[in-house]
Amino acid sequence: MKRVLQPLQRFVGTGLVVMLFSMVAMTFVDVLGRRLFNTPVFGANDITEHLMAAIIFSGLPLLTGQRGHLSIDLFDKWLLTPGWRLWHRAVDVIISAVLALIAYEYYMAIEEARNINEVSQALLIPRYWMYAFISFTTSLAAVVALFVDAPHPEYHEEIPS
Repeated sequence: MKRVLQPLQRFVGTGLVVMLFSMVAMTFVDVLGRRLFNTPVFGANDITEHLMAAIIFSGLPLLTGQRGHLSIDLFDKWLLTPGWRLWHRAVDVIISAVLALIAYEYYMAIEEARNINEVSQALLIPRYWMYAFISFTTSLAAVVALFVDAPHPEYHEEIPS
């Protein structure tokens, strides 16, 4: 399984770096154009908005698979004992359910965006394709959340004093 996932993670990670670099370069050129020549890049806000969404939601399944979401370790001393394994699985199911709900909401937004012909302001890029992408990657993250490893491979055998 690792032989399949590592190249996929590398591919997605490379795509994320390229998108982030593109967004930074375009923002740089836009600011220079605006400040030096009083001519901003037409549609830079639209492109930045779409690239930001693509970066965030492309990385969501990877982040979920590595347990990279924000967490509070205040009670790790107690919660990382073997007796809490069931609790961790329940939290994984809740995370998956929340991600599935988000995916469903974006899935429902696809048809609405098509019906009202929702587009970006300057470049008139249709929004439904971005909603479909967000729905797909969030669905993938919901599935990944169910199969992610335990929070820490080594549970403490007893509560440290």
